[in-house]
Amino acid sequence: MAAALGAASGQAQQSAPLSEAGFQAYLPQLARQAESAGVTRRTINLVMPTLTFNPRVVELDRQQPETRPNAPIPAFEPYRRTHVDASRINRGREAYQRQRPRLELIERETGVPESIMVAIWGHETNYGRIMGNFDLPRALASLAYEGRRRDLFAGEFIATLKMIDRGVPREKLIGSWAGAFGGPQFLPSVYIRLARDGDGDGLADIWTSEADTLTSIANYFVDAGWRPGQPWGFAVTVPADLNRNAIKARTTSPRCPRVHERHSQWKSMAEWRALGIVPQNRAWPNEKMQATLLEPDGPGKTAYLLTGNYRVILDYNCSNFYALSVGLLADEVER
Repeated sequence: MAAALGAASGQAQQSAPLSEAGFQAYLPQLARQAESAGVTRRTINLVMPTLTFNPRVVELDRQQPETRPNAPIPAFEPYRRTHVDASRINRGREAYQRQRPRLELIERETGVPESIMVAIWGHETNYGRIMGNFDLPRALASLAYEGRRRDLFAGEFIATLKMIDRGVPREKLIGSWAGAFGGPQFLPSVYIRLARDGDGDGLADIWTSEADTLTSIANYFVDAGWRPGQPWGFAVTVPADLNRNAIKARTTSPRCPRVHERHSQWKSMAEWRALGIVPQNRAWPNEKMQATLLEPDGPGKTAYLLTGNYRVILDYNCSNFYALSVGLLADEVER
């Protein structure tokens, strides 16, 4: 989820050297923004005096792939082997069985497949095992102070204060260096919009409640436009004589263009079938269903036809490797 941060950029730039003194001088500005956004003075007074600059989160942010947008794209297969491995599949199946009654209920209510919820949970935090140990207000305030994406991180910092105003205990605000937290790795602004109480205790506790985590993931997918009854996609074999220039996409996505430019034009399943595409290990779905073709490892290797629901997974994390691995893990979990 935190990878979505790479799609946004702020206008402010930090020119002076970063320091504790500079950070403390910046905090009153952040406090004024929070108060203007409706955060209570009580919460501001609770949090602001506890904050110190964390240079480690700035270092980690500057190492992110989006700082090297023209780097070569590696092969997908090595990534698949490490993210759809036997250990993650087996733990996913265990979680799937453990939460089966609740998952069935959530799927009936939302249309989001049980296995997709589990696969997102597995990819984000290894089923709740790895959720980060950074103090969220400190991390986000430090990233806002750094300045490259100030608007983004200041907004997420203010959202953490709003979470406290809504009853989330200050001590629960622990997560990744970039501000994502809990089983689904939601950003604070996403938590406020889409986190849900799945076990009826009055709090959307995505840190310790598996029910709240899975319900919140499903709610995210509903909000992003998941279409019930439609697969995310499936592996296919592509004929050697396919004219790839003829199916090349002619438009540029405004979001994550490098991710989407690898996809073909949209065509119906009937059209792909007529072009000689052959599904691996499944029958063709509805012939009118639309899909794009992605060959992540190039011609001659396994390719994928991807539906609109694949784009919903990309909304969660705009990475073809991530979205493919989520779909493949979901297939293995329910197998």
